[in-house]
Amino acid sequence: MPADRNIFVLGLDDLNLRSLGELPAAADCRFHPLLTRDELQFEERQLTDLLDEAQRQLREFDGTVDAIVGYRDFPVTTMLPILCHRFGLRSPSLESVVKCEHKYWSRLEQRKVIDEHPRFALLDLEEPARLPDGLNYPVWIKPVKSYSSKYAYKVRDDEQFCAAVAEIKEGIEQIGKPFEYVVKQLELPRELADAGPQACIVEESMPGDQATVEGYVQDGRIEVYGVVDSHTYPDTSSFLRYQYPSALPGDVQDRLADISRRVIRQIGLDHSTFCIEFFYDPGTGAIGLLEVNPRHSQSHAELFSQVDGVPNHHCMVSLALGENPRLPFRQGPYAVAAKWYLRRFRDGLVRHRAGEDELRALAKELGGVDMVPVADAGMRLSEAPEAHDSYSYELAHVYVGADDEHGLREKYERCVAALDFVIDDTEEDST
Repeated sequence: MPADRNIFVLGLDDLNLRSLGELPAAADCRFHPLLTRDELQFEERQLTDLLDEAQRQLREFDGTVDAIVGYRDFPVTTMLPILCHRFGLRSPSLESVVKCEHKYWSRLEQRKVIDEHPRFALLDLEEPARLPDGLNYPVWIKPVKSYSSKYAYKVRDDEQFCAAVAEIKEGIEQIGKPFEYVVKQLELPRELADAGPQACIVEESMPGDQATVEGYVQDGRIEVYGVVDSHTYPDTSSFLRYQYPSALPGDVQDRLADISRRVIRQIGLDHSTFCIEFFYDPGTGAIGLLEVNPRHSQSHAELFSQVDGVPNHHCMVSLALGENPRLPFRQGPYAVAAKWYLRRFRDGLVRHRAGEDELRALAKELGGVDMVPVADAGMRLSEAPEAHDSYSYELAHVYVGADDEHGLREKYERCVAALDFVIDDTEEDST
C-alpha cells in the first residue's frame, strides 16, 4: 500500500485520534485535524466561512490530500460532500446526505419503502401552536434539522405542546440558518415547498427498546456490521449507556438490518457509513425507525474496538480511500462493552471532580476502562458546549469493557465513585 497517505479529519480530537491510531491502515496514514471542534461551533460562524477556512487549510497543505473524513453530526456531515466534491475525493452525494439529515424529507423517503415509521406531520411555526390533525399524544416536536437532540421535546398535552413550540422558536435559527445554506444547493421535491430549514416535524412517540444499526455502503453494496443497544435513564429519553453487542433476538436484528438496507437504498447513500436508530417493542414485536444518520457513531468506536478488535472508524477511513471496509468480528479482548453517560437532570455549578492522575490510576487498576470528564470544576453545566440535551447535562463519559453485563455495571459504579463530582444547585434550581 502507498505510504504516508494524508487523511484530514473535520473536528479531530485526542480521543478519536487515539482510536484512529488503532486502525490497520494507521501505519501508512497521517491523520490531520481540519478545523477544531471549537471552530465547528456553527452558532458563532457562517457555514460558508467554515467551508472557506477548511478549503484554505487544504490548499495550503504541503502534500497530497488523499481523503477528508468526519464522524460528527451537522455541520460536519454536510461539509464533507461539499469539500470532497471540490477536491475530487470519494464521498456520498450532498443530496443523499440531506435526505438523511432533513427529518421531514427523510420521513417522506422512508414512507416509500417501509411501514415501520411513526405517523408524522409538518408544523408551521408561524401558525398558532396546535397538534396537527391525525396525530395523537404523546408526540415529539423537532426542527426538521437538529443535532444531539437539541430542541427536541416530548409532549403529552396541549399545554406542553405550546411551551415546546415557544422554546423551539427561541433557538431554531441557530441551526436553521446554517442548514438553509446547504438546502439551497439542491433542487428539492415539491413536497418540501413548505418545509423550510426552520420548520418543525411532529411525530407520534414510539414505544420500546432502542437500538442502532451500523453499516456502510460501497459502490452500492450495503453491509450491516453491528447492532448497538441504547439504554435510557428511567422515565426519560436521555441516554444512560450504549451497549454492544445487542441483546435483541437474532431474528429482530435481522429485521432491523433488512429495513436499514431498504431505506439506505431508497435514499441513495453511497461511499458512506451510516447508523439508523430504531425502537423495538418486545410486547408487540413492532419496530419503529427513529432517524437515519449519514455517518457512523464515534460514540461506538471504543465499543467495537473492545469487542471486535478494531474501532468502527476503520469503515469510514477505508471507504474514503476506496479500500475494503470490512470489520473483524469478535476479535477484541472483551465480550461486552458500553459507553456510559453520567448525567445530572438539573443545572448546577461544579465545585469539584477528581484529578486526571486519580482517574488514570483507577483505569489501570480495572482494565478496559476510560473516563472522559465533560464537566470541570468552576463550570456551570448549562454553559458547557455540546454537553446537554433538552432535559439533562452530561458530567462524564465512561467507557467500559467486561466479560459480562455484571462486570460492566461493577466497573461503571467504581468509576462514578472515583470521579467524585461535587455540584451545587444554581439559584434558579433552588427556588
